[in-house]
Amino acid sequence: MNAGQRTTRRLASKAGSSICRSCRETISHNTYSTAATAAQTEDQNAHKVQHIPPVASTSPSTSYAVNAGVVLSRPPLITRDLHPFESAFFLYQRRLNERLALPFTRYFYFKKKTPADIEWKRKIKQRLTPARDIGRYKGYGDEAWNDELLVGAQESDVQYQVERLLEDAEQPATEGEGEGGNGNSPASNAETSTKSITDGSAQKVDHELVAKPMPRITEADRKGDVKSLDRLLQRTLYLLVKNREGQWMFPQDRLVGKESLHMAAERILIQSGGINMNTWVVGNIPIGHHQHDIQADLLKSSKNPNELGFKTFFMKARIMAGQANLLENKLGLADFKWLAKEELEKEVEKKYWQSVKNMLAER
Repeated sequence: MNAGQRTTRRLASKAGSSICRSCRETISHNTYSTAATAAQTEDQNAHKVQHIPPVASTSPSTSYAVNAGVVLSRPPLITRDLHPFESAFFLYQRRLNERLALPFTRYFYFKKKTPADIEWKRKIKQRLTPARDIGRYKGYGDEAWNDELLVGAQESDVQYQVERLLEDAEQPATEGEGEGGNGNSPASNAETSTKSITDGSAQKVDHELVAKPMPRITEADRKGDVKSLDRLLQRTLYLLVKNREGQWMFPQDRLVGKESLHMAAERILIQSGGINMNTWVVGNIPIGHHQHDIQADLLKSSKNPNELGFKTFFMKARIMAGQANLLENKLGLADFKWLAKEELEKEVEKKYWQSVKNMLAER
């Protein structure tokens, strides 16, 4: 029995008892074209069944509202503190460089009896070593081998080194020191004096005041002022605001009309922090998002029960100058803080922190 006969027998068996035995036998002897026509008819009927239009659902569709958030940051203003190992290695390299450079051939670098030569001899006479901030070098004698600093030595302290450098820069010169010993030394031509004091045969000349480095710990750090941008100069600070519900989060608001995330971020910065902040929104692509789901019991009493919550997409921004001012904000914000990453974790909710922690810099 070929394939055509098997197909016709199958069609005949589906028809049931409505076909007599003689007709059934006649169908089984039909040609292949009859079987193909019957199979095509069956496929067409099945095709029509598959394309029945679906019945539209009567239940309302649910969705999430889309918010734009701004991660506004102030970058570090100074370099970070050195690790103890880095500080020790840096001091070791400086001391090693000084030992390799000595003995110093003065006349190779300074012409004899020039202001530079006399200034060099004056400093050597006063501090007894080329680099007083890293310890005195005693390269000759019975204790020349014992030249390493002990653990906890004051020369290894960075603040001590800074103070010694300032002391060396502010050291007043004395006309007549060095070779010659008279008051007409060429050193007086190389110094800017503010006042002269006559003391015996030598004339003391005070230099102009040396600019001292600013402290790395500011007044805002000592007072714990979290609203000041002059704190934690080594770290990145982020603007955190308190909304109407008393929750701490980044400034955010719903998209209005057809505005993009970039446009919404610029609007939110002005409406939340005022116009006195000089800010820059970086790029057009969000750096992260947070999904907030409304609880089921609150969803029933909500004005829009089909809105399951909101999704906030965060844009990165930098503050160049100015300060936040919430007096005229239009988002109902009550307070603000400038916090580092580990400080921010203590203020926001746990779920919110899990969404934003990877967007924040460790420094």
